[in-house]
Amino acid sequence: MDIYIARQPIFTRSKEIHAYELLFRGGMDNCFPDIDGDTATSRVISNAFLTSGVEQVTGGKAAYINFPKHLLVKKIPLFLPPQITTVEILEDVVPDEELLACCREFLARGYTIALDDFEDSPSVKPLIDLAHILKIDFMKTSRDQITEYAQRFLSRGKKLLAEKVETDRDFQTALHLGFSYFQGYFFSKPQVIRDTEIPSLKMNLLRIMGEARREDYDVDKLEKFIEKDVGISYKLLRYLNSPFFRRRNEITSIRQAIVMLGEKGIRSFLSVIILSELSQDKPDELIKSSVIRARMCEQLSRARRGAPDPSELFTLGLFSHIDAILDNTMENIMKRLPLADEIKKTLTGIGTPLREYLDLVTNYQSGSWETAETMAGRLQIPPDMLPSLYLDALGFADALYSATE
Repeated sequence: MDIYIARQPIFTRSKEIHAYELLFRGGMDNCFPDIDGDTATSRVISNAFLTSGVEQVTGGKAAYINFPKHLLVKKIPLFLPPQITTVEILEDVVPDEELLACCREFLARGYTIALDDFEDSPSVKPLIDLAHILKIDFMKTSRDQITEYAQRFLSRGKKLLAEKVETDRDFQTALHLGFSYFQGYFFSKPQVIRDTEIPSLKMNLLRIMGEARREDYDVDKLEKFIEKDVGISYKLLRYLNSPFFRRRNEITSIRQAIVMLGEKGIRSFLSVIILSELSQDKPDELIKSSVIRARMCEQLSRARRGAPDPSELFTLGLFSHIDAILDNTMENIMKRLPLADEIKKTLTGIGTPLREYLDLVTNYQSGSWETAETMAGRLQIPPDMLPSLYLDALGFADALYSATE
């Protein structure tokens, strides 16, 4: 059974990761195909995928999961660990006594309850009384209504989550109103798009990363770029002289370090270190999302005969959020980077053979399964490979990022 799953970050007021909402193809029913059968069978399924899989997919963070009514009354959330599970009740659920009794049991067992796409009405009042979190859709709810909800429910001790927050202005509005959590793609867009000079220190970091990603990179040129940045030089030498490598002789020069790590090693190391340096004032998720896209694009290339070079596609994914990281236009950034023309054209919106790979990955990330499958078919990549490639990319990104913290 193929389970398509993606995650969407939920941020705190300080833009740190609070949790991930998990998106499943076809809803949670796909995870429990034999839900009316033996309880032991359902428990095996949940233990095999949901209990261990949830923590794998969320990197140990909490998970928000949508449950339709018939799965709630079957008490399926009880198969999940309460310490990391928030039970989302869909907006079309009309509560009856059976459902409310189940929710009370969830609360007694330590689960958090959230109401998805919240709209106030007399029918949902019993659920409001039980819920910890109200999720309010910023795209379909008026600002006056949002303000009224904030004034009314914050005083009752409820926490508010702003969902579909697409701009920094929306984020600031929700922040001002007292919302605790924020969900949407505001974090992946430039806060102030401007066509100005990129600071020289950041520009040097970009040159280092761009040069390292070139297939035929120049060791002399890369050495000079790295030597200009004391921080990168220090981290590189400290890394290679760490006990992990058990070296008899200390690595004392940047050239030695480049040669010792080899092409793949220096590229991976520099990519993550430099992205971390560039985005110190940005949410961690921006780096993780960049690395997820890079890894999945690279793996898609390996899955198809005659595909573009994996390193080229890795670079494409890695730079796909660079406008948000630098708060600058993609066009302005691409003018100054030593990247292949095909990558520059793709990132500035021009249709190229690389574009379909990036579009496939971004559609999968957002849970647009049918579009992702169609694109995979056009690229002659078996759609049933996508879930495993995505899970691989999540693990790769979480592990690589944690090593730089």
